[in-house]
Amino acid sequence: MINEIKIGHHVIGLNQPIFIIAEAGVNHNGDIELAKRLIHEAKNAGADCIKFQTFKAERLVLDNAPKAEYQKKTTNPSESQLKMLQKLELNEKAHKELFDYCQKTGITFLSTPYNKKDVDLLDQLGVQAFKLSSLHIVEPEFIKYVTDKAKPILMSTGMATLAEVDEAVGTIRSVRDDDEFILLQCTTNYPSLPEHANLRAMKTMENAFNVNVGYSDHTQSHTACIVAIALGAKIIEKHFTLDKNLEGPDHLSSETPETFKQLVSIIRETEQILGHGRKEPVNIEMLNAKDVRRSIVTAKKIQKGNVITKDCIEFKRPAKGISPKLLNQLLGRKVRKDIKENTILDWADLQ
Repeated sequence: MINEIKIGHHVIGLNQPIFIIAEAGVNHNGDIELAKRLIHEAKNAGADCIKFQTFKAERLVLDNAPKAEYQKKTTNPSESQLKMLQKLELNEKAHKELFDYCQKTGITFLSTPYNKKDVDLLDQLGVQAFKLSSLHIVEPEFIKYVTDKAKPILMSTGMATLAEVDEAVGTIRSVRDDDEFILLQCTTNYPSLPEHANLRAMKTMENAFNVNVGYSDHTQSHTACIVAIALGAKIIEKHFTLDKNLEGPDHLSSETPETFKQLVSIIRETEQILGHGRKEPVNIEMLNAKDVRRSIVTAKKIQKGNVITKDCIEFKRPAKGISPKLLNQLLGRKVRKDIKENTILDWADLQ
């Protein structure tokens, strides 16, 4: 049995609502007022959580580190990754202000830390879980440090093999045994192609490690998210921006408030469609069954004392008499009276 995980007042697990994360990331462009607008719009769109990124650029990349290919396409390609990231930092004061604003707005605040000081900052803020990025999957020392904080962990698995995920899971379980972590299938490219989503890998991880799973989506449609839910995802994460045309590395591959709201609506409808899993009729079906199912009726006139045989009966609507499933209990019995053709048989008619 896979454990349920609690993040604030949200319970994540089987037959629980999908936990929907609006990945604001660095789409605030270093502007706290823009970050607040992202929080406000994410809440209005129906997100359960908004997630940022916590880092100091010089602690994350070398001076001469090149940009990723997708970053070159959406930002100045001649600018270094360091220069780009420096413009996207949020200081400690900003983190506190945004954390408080999320509480006031009624949406869960999460952020991805990139080094131990970031972890400590978020822990002191009182975050209810840690979200680790795909790059952390091969950093057991960092995973241990986060795991020691004794809070739920959401871990993306982009770029990883199953063996690398296994090592990361082993690292978490070597520190604590409560399995308070969730693995997210992810493709590290922005945007990513539908054929690269490989959502069956999410099920592979669920079966291999017996933990809750989810999906961090970078495709340009909602299809992958819906498929992921149908396959058992308990969390859906999608990048979120106010305007896809804003300058920055992730805006172009993000959902706008309007499209994110549509996604949330589709997710909630999908939950209803999936149902509870018990094979049983809903109330309206029970009502319809009386008119849609059939009864055993006479196929011709049957005289008093005659024996019921297959050639003298047939099945017709409505289901107000003896059910066809009881046919064998009917065959061979004599009738008490003359019965006209097309008459619904009743047990009182039989000897």
